Amino acid sequence: MWERIVTMLRKEFRSVLRDPRMRMVIFGLPIIQCLIFGYAVTMDVRHVRLVIIDRDHTPASRALITRFTGSDYFDAVEYTNDEARARALIDAAEASAILQINARFGADLAAGRAAPVQLLVDGSDSNTARLVLNYSVAIATAYGNQVMVEQALRQAGRTFVTGSVDLRYRAWFNENLESRNYIVPGIMAILVMLVSLMLTSMAIVREKEAGTIEQIMVTPIQPVEFILGKCLPFAVIGFIDVLLVTAVGVFWFDIPIRGSLLLLLFSTALFLMTTLGIGLFISTVSSTQQQAMMTTFFFFFPAMLLSGFIYPVANMPLVIQWITLANPLRHFLVIIRSIFLKGVGPDVLWPQMTALFVIGLCVLTFAVKRFHKTLA
Repeated sequence: MWERIVTMLRKEFRSVLRDPRMRMVIFGLPIIQCLIFGYAVTMDVRHVRLVIIDRDHTPASRALITRFTGSDYFDAVEYTNDEARARALIDAAEASAILQINARFGADLAAGRAAPVQLLVDGSDSNTARLVLNYSVAIATAYGNQVMVEQALRQAGRTFVTGSVDLRYRAWFNENLESRNYIVPGIMAILVMLVSLMLTSMAIVREKEAGTIEQIMVTPIQPVEFILGKCLPFAVIGFIDVLLVTAVGVFWFDIPIRGSLLLLLFSTALFLMTTLGIGLFISTVSSTQQQAMMTTFFFFFPAMLLSGFIYPVANMPLVIQWITLANPLRHFLVIIRSIFLKGVGPDVLWPQMTALFVIGLCVLTFAVKRFHKTLA
């Protein structure tokens, strides 16, 4: 049995690694993608391009504008009093928001009246628009509170000092709230899933198109041995990719890894059980490599969208949340982010690890049953 499996392993390694371009795709491309996505994919919204319409031109209005432009969140791209010009900048995507301060803003503040300020935000990107609104409300509220305190002190002749709430906060696991620390581990999981799916989904189909499947069928090899011979080389490649992208995340992006590296590798083995099993199942039901590739992408993109990588699973409808329990990427994202950022162990992650084991066992069983030593 083991001699036949070793023979299959040698055959698969030679088939995959003899092409220099394939070696680049397997080992070089994940590193390049991790570097690109690590910089490009971010949830932080900074340097929002802001058009300012100031019809008051008082120290109060200038102070509010300074509050906006003095932060890292907003950059003033143009000052204008022409609403049509401001709208044109929004339409041309040269600005993302308009801050409009009407006349008598300073007078209303001095008189203790509400001084309305209008903020118009490009809502085509709803997530970004929501963050911009939150930043703006926080800035305007802080400025309003400062004005109220100053007015109270002036009216009292500075004979008393007003109290304030001293909120001291601390973020656990990601002290500086860097979205990169959250995104990069997720990118690692997605890259490993994509590479393993692509390689394994082509495995049996490649034999069919090359005409070598007939030679395999007349040998005494069993379906389980055939599946192991197809899976193990890609599992080794998957582990190498995990180590490579982990090294990039830790040494290039300074992503902390607070948990056990051995637990990460063990969890990766469970995750590879699922991805390799799904890829082999796709390969058994596909007739051509093109069909296998299309089926792989048909599975991969919904799996990514329903994994919690971009959109929190808790925000999805309850029915969809139940469906995501069958998504191995969802469970592995929880594991890899917890190991990197929280440093937790199997006593916390055992539900996700059990789910990966059950899913992997099921899909591998289906792949073995689907493979028959016939041309059909």
